[in-house]
Amino acid sequence: MTNNDILSGLNPPQRKAVETVNCPVLILAGPGSGKTRVITHRIAYLVNILGIRPYQIMAVTFTNKAAREMRERLSALSPDTVKDITLGTFHAICVKILRQEAENLGLNRDFSIYDADDQLKLVKEAIKNCGLDSKNYTPGSLLSKISHTKSRLLSPEESALQGGSYYDEIAAKVYSNYQQLLEKNNALDFDDILLKTLRSLSSRPDILKKYQQRYLHILVDEFQDTNLVQYELVKMFSALNCNLCVVGDPDQSIYSWRSADIRNILNFEKDFPESETIMLEQNYRSTACILDAAQSIIDSNQERKPKNLWTKNDTGEKLKVLEAYDQREEARIVIREIENLTDNLNTPLGDIAVLFRTNAQSRAIEEAFIRHGIKYRLAAGTKFYERREIKDVICYLKYIFNPHDYLSLLRIINIPPRNIGKNTIESLKRWAYSIGTSEGEALLSLKSFDKDDTNNAFTPRSFRLLKDFSSNIGELMEMAQEMRITELLDRVLERVNYKSYLLTQPDGEDRWQNVLELKSVAQQYNDYSPSEGISAFLESVSLVSDTDNLGDGREGATLITLHQAKGLEFPYIFIIGLEEGLLPHYRSMDDPWQMEEERRLCYVGITRAKKGVYLLRAFKRMLMGTTQSNPPSRFLKDLPDNIVTGNQYGKEKIRTAGFNLHHRSKNETGEKPYFLPGKSAPHKQVKESKAQNIIGLKAGNKVRHPQFGEGIVVSIKPVEGDQEVVIAFNGDQVVLKRILLSYARLEKL
Repeated sequence: MTNNDILSGLNPPQRKAVETVNCPVLILAGPGSGKTRVITHRIAYLVNILGIRPYQIMAVTFTNKAAREMRERLSALSPDTVKDITLGTFHAICVKILRQEAENLGLNRDFSIYDADDQLKLVKEAIKNCGLDSKNYTPGSLLSKISHTKSRLLSPEESALQGGSYYDEIAAKVYSNYQQLLEKNNALDFDDILLKTLRSLSSRPDILKKYQQRYLHILVDEFQDTNLVQYELVKMFSALNCNLCVVGDPDQSIYSWRSADIRNILNFEKDFPESETIMLEQNYRSTACILDAAQSIIDSNQERKPKNLWTKNDTGEKLKVLEAYDQREEARIVIREIENLTDNLNTPLGDIAVLFRTNAQSRAIEEAFIRHGIKYRLAAGTKFYERREIKDVICYLKYIFNPHDYLSLLRIINIPPRNIGKNTIESLKRWAYSIGTSEGEALLSLKSFDKDDTNNAFTPRSFRLLKDFSSNIGELMEMAQEMRITELLDRVLERVNYKSYLLTQPDGEDRWQNVLELKSVAQQYNDYSPSEGISAFLESVSLVSDTDNLGDGREGATLITLHQAKGLEFPYIFIIGLEEGLLPHYRSMDDPWQMEEERRLCYVGITRAKKGVYLLRAFKRMLMGTTQSNPPSRFLKDLPDNIVTGNQYGKEKIRTAGFNLHHRSKNETGEKPYFLPGKSAPHKQVKESKAQNIIGLKAGNKVRHPQFGEGIVVSIKPVEGDQEVVIAFNGDQVVLKRILLSYARLEKL
């Protein structure tokens, strides 16, 4: 392969991004600018022109889907490169390193990987172990807190020292017990996979140096989505050679709630003074109109690297800004416009996506699709690997692979039903504690015991049931040492009569078809050795992300959140709910940093479109049991007159008193607050309100809000004919909210 073969078809900035080597490189790639093409061509250039061995290259992606796409493109461009290159997600690469170096790092290589459902179960157990009530301390919130703490490189002990509130102390206590349970189960959660790799290699410079010497070139995609741990991993692996190439776009950083830190990409040039920055600004996806709209929205942000998107594509259609009376009419408008696209323009349904800020918004849209008989796919629906029958089968394999995995054992011990109840399981736990081992190991040991040898730990019936199950599982574990993964899967299903069990249920045939589909997935690992096959298979199913299969073989319109839509593209995009309090979300109203992320989220949504964009908002909306009547989103104000067109729908003409659709909004840090969701109010601007402090509030008063509960007034001040109240609400942790008194419906206590 010649230099011309690799560089032909690339525009000048893309060529520069491919050819710039032997220094840190920051590639700022706008949406639709061909960044995947640049990465694959850069790898081909390193191998075929510079003579770098594929074995010496690490390419990191953020989803398995992106890794598959990159591998396919690389295979077509440079077939010999794919076999030996390290290409995958941060988690997949780190898992391989941990298993490969387990003995040297003092780890058990047969560890399980706990998914979100497993983690939640473990947190619930940790809450119980700490003597706390899960009604008072939400497991999901605590799990999120633990994940955020790990992303900041803090251990349970360090977290306890840094805690500034009672809730922080509770979270640190649960975190500590949660980690103990993970160790007991020989398991890692997603955060631990990264953190364990970073800490283990940092403590073993000899092993770290081996990887630093191996990887002469490291490439990282979607760099704006990295958290602190991932950034430290990248710096650690590239420290010796400094041939680090990162690709990303600060304007598409929308995952701070997953601990992604936009500062990683914003500060790259400061952290790597010798780096070179290359801009990819030519867009190959969207029309000029769509790009102008996206640019006009993102330009108001301050935390960004300025760039100007442009395209050789046609100007295209103007963006349609559509108003509805309520969410039902909003859904009808979406249906009406989709029917126009499919009937009059022959647009396939699979070319259309409806995007929304929160999952709750999908209900009205789904109902409209169903009523009109239009096919759709809801991205937030039950995922394949979360289906009950799939989890059952995978847990059998996980326990066979890792007998310390008590969560997996607990799921399968009575599926199919074998009369092993709670009392029998409690007896097993006590027996395990008495002999100083895990429940899973204790169960397996029973096949070598007689009942009299257990010091009456079990009733005769319990002992017989557990011993039968122990013998069956023990034999399957022996088979796992010799069988390919699909053969083992068949033997497991046969031994436990799983098909017969499923077919006794009303939807059993469909569930059995899902199990057979799992076998199709397992086929990919039949070329591995028996022990490596089950390990690789379990890794792959544990690390599947939310959107890995989206966009493949779409038959209906896609309904998807804005966050999930990142990385996807569709000819036509509908974004619903463009109202203050929804997009932007009310939780961002008092935080300029979060408001910038909301603006980036809108930018990401618009740039998913190739041909057309529809922006919708409702005059009033029933959401989560509350009627809201919020002003149009400030993002609509940023759209220039010449790129939008609007149609008035509704039972009555919608009045947007004082709202100029095309009036450009000022910088977020200087904007006045908008009222929050959770109230019924006339549609008007803040400045029109003549509210007075009729309930006589002052700092220090206790109040109650219908949505946020009880709190204490921190301050109150006049703001353009209204009263702005700052309140400290007491939930799981103290939260400050800025609320306009005329809309707050506060009750003085």
